[in-house]
Amino acid sequence: MAMGLSNILNDQSLQASVVNDCALLIDRQVAAKSGLGGMALKAAYGVVKSAGSGYIPGAIGRILPEVVGALEPMWAEGLQAGDPVAHLSQNQAQTAEVILGVTDRRIAKTDNGLVRSSYNKLRKSVKGDVAGAVPGLAEILGAHSSVLQ
Repeated sequence: MAMGLSNILNDQSLQASVVNDCALLIDRQVAAKSGLGGMALKAAYGVVKSAGSGYIPGAIGRILPEVVGALEPMWAEGLQAGDPVAHLSQNQAQTAEVILGVTDRRIAKTDNGLVRSSYNKLRKSVKGDVAGAVPGLAEILGAHSSVLQ
């Protein structure tokens, strides 16, 4: 029987691998951006990364349990349909909204004004970027959840 998505959080080394893969996915997504919007996104991402070399992986690690929990119902729907990775990928906009809902709640609580202002400036424009990253995220989650089966 297939395991729930949240089971990837039960193994510390597996969770660390998911965090690392997600950080690399974000780096690739940002690096691929072009034009004025891409320049703005790269600049804001650079500001966030300047908070420390471990800031992005640390932020992913802190938010991962909440994101996984929020995505669990969609993952379960995908399992019922036979392919949770494809289900998330085919529902990119919905998946992106779930993820951004989590980040919105987290950003509202941060004490780091620089991170909050950078996020708030780009929030509306990044929805498409987050949706574009969903297939990569779905692949990461699928690869790591299959380790448990």
